Amino acid sequence: MKNFFTTLSNIWKIEDLRVRIINTLLFLLIYRVGAYVTLPGVDANVISNQGAKEGLMGLLNMFAGGSFSRASIFALGVMPYISASIVVQLLGIAVPYFAKLQKEGESGRSKINQWTRYLTIAITMAQAVGYVRSQITPNAINPALSSGLFTLSSIFVLTAGTLFVMWLGEKITDKGIGNGISLIIMVGIIAQLPAAIIDEFNSRVSGTNASGGPLVFIVEMLALVGVIMFTILVVQGTRKIAVQYAKRIVGNKQYGGVRQYIPLKVNAAGVMPIIFAQALMFIPATISSFFPSIAANSVLISLSSYTSWLHNLVFAILIILFTYFYTAITVNPKQMSDDMKKNGGFIPGVAPGNATSEFIDAVISRITLPGSIFLAIIAIIPALANIFHINSQFARFFGGTSLIILVGVVLDTLQQIESHLLMRHYDGLMKTGRVKGRTAVPTAAGTVPPAI
Repeated sequence: MKNFFTTLSNIWKIEDLRVRIINTLLFLLIYRVGAYVTLPGVDANVISNQGAKEGLMGLLNMFAGGSFSRASIFALGVMPYISASIVVQLLGIAVPYFAKLQKEGESGRSKINQWTRYLTIAITMAQAVGYVRSQITPNAINPALSSGLFTLSSIFVLTAGTLFVMWLGEKITDKGIGNGISLIIMVGIIAQLPAAIIDEFNSRVSGTNASGGPLVFIVEMLALVGVIMFTILVVQGTRKIAVQYAKRIVGNKQYGGVRQYIPLKVNAAGVMPIIFAQALMFIPATISSFFPSIAANSVLISLSSYTSWLHNLVFAILIILFTYFYTAITVNPKQMSDDMKKNGGFIPGVAPGNATSEFIDAVISRITLPGSIFLAIIAIIPALANIFHINSQFARFFGGTSLIILVGVVLDTLQQIESHLLMRHYDGLMKTGRVKGRTAVPTAAGTVPPAI
């Protein structure tokens, strides 16, 4: 405990770090306050009585920190920006113009960011129309407002809200600590955790339908800690490839001649395979809603129920396939091989050029399989928790997208704080070793931070 308070004191002594942490907390406070401001013309009392969102809507509500279900001005959160970033990233693979921009350094990144913002506006406006029409019931709208006027005003407010949240994220990245967009998503997820824990506790130890008692609740909390540790293992797992650099003498100085390592992530795709797989797994429910005549089909019913064995089997297979797909488009062995060759580096026992590229590709293929299986296991744990009668809101924290984002963002932020401490010759956050954040993913454009 003494070391803990000493570390906090050291953090507070560093002025730059102290200012950054305070800025981050203030920006996040602004975001959380805005999450409770409802759209103009919406009756907040009616909206609050509609109950919690389930399925895809529940997932979006979690990412938005509850703003989605409250019809807040930040209801769409940063998801349109995330969607735009993914689209632009994929365009860098398929469209030569964007591939060229990725290789132009700072100026190219500036243009890519500009395109991402334009695409964010378009996606937000399209999603705003769907949100107003599908999520806000007519009885929640002020009768004095016409339907067209309310829809138009809400589109502008929701678009402005998303752009403001995006701006907050960029300010946190520049003036605060950690990745701003990731922190905003993390805070939105954490905001749902206390209520979920309280509901689960009440369902176990109090009320007319209490079951299990305090002992079962304690076991659930221990299981949650175990799942978090397992997730950290997957997120942090790396396979190091030794790289030897040739000696070079420039003037009176010697360069190279040292051995370094390329850390290849066991899960280089991050959380994206789960997001893609979840999007596909909602197709059966969508088909059932549009075609009531086939809604009673047993296969569709099984695929639509996230606790069924068929749903989880297909879900796991999709995650494994998407992990290979996303790793293939984000990690470029050929570019890594060329960069090593240009800098006089080589892998001991492997010839430079195509042999090095093939070797790296083979290593990535081997480590991606266990990484994808572990990711699939984490993704289906919430369904297993629900089978054991754990509250659906609380079960979401046992795995899936939310837990991986939480673990990744927390580790990344702690790693940045530790870097500030070590740079000022203070002790790190751990007695032995160092906190490892989410390492950048090697791509054709150099290195980029992992998605979300």
